[in-house]
Amino acid sequence: SYVANRVTDKLTPVHERIFCCRSGSAADTQAVADAVAYQLAFHSVELEEPPRVRTAARLFQQSCYRYREELSAGIIVAGWDPRRGGQVGSFQSQCPLFLPWSVPSSVPAWVLGCPGGDLGRRRVWGSLTCVPPALALAMMRDGSSGGVIRLAAISEEGGERTVLAGADLP
Repeated sequence: SYVANRVTDKLTPVHERIFCCRSGSAADTQAVADAVAYQLAFHSVELEEPPRVRTAARLFQQSCYRYREELSAGIIVAGWDPRRGGQVGSFQSQCPLFLPWSVPSSVPAWVLGCPGGDLGRRRVWGSLTCVPPALALAMMRDGSSGGVIRLAAISEEGGERTVLAGADLP
C-alpha cells in the first residue's frame, strides 16, 4: 500500500548546481538521489570540473531503469552547467525529456495556464512569481499535499532555495 508523506522535502540537491524533484516512494527516490549524488561527486573530482546536468539526468535514468521492477520513482532534474547553462530534464518512464521548464505528473495541466503562458521564456525570478499561486491552486484540489511549497532557483552562482508554508502561501 502507498502512504503519502506530506512533510518530506523532495527537492534534493545532488550537486552544487544540480537539484532533483523526487516523485513516488520517498525511500526509493532518496536512495537513488543519494547514489547519484555520490556518483556526481566522484565524477566531478575525476574531471576536475562541475558535472553536467545531462550527466546527472542520465545517472538517474540508468538507476531507475536498472531497478524499475523494485522502484516507484519519477524524477525531475534541474541545474546549471558551463556547457549548456540552465536545463530541466524530466522522466517518468525511463525516457528523459529536456525542456526549459517541467511540472511533475501530479500537477494538473490547467496549472500551466498561468498568466502570461510563457514559463519557458521568462528569466529565473520572473518565472518564480507565477509558480507559488499555481501550486497553491493545485494543492487546494489535491488530497495528499502537505501545504508546503519548496522552490529552487539555480544559476551559475548555485542554487537558492525558498520555502513557503502556512501564512506565506498565496
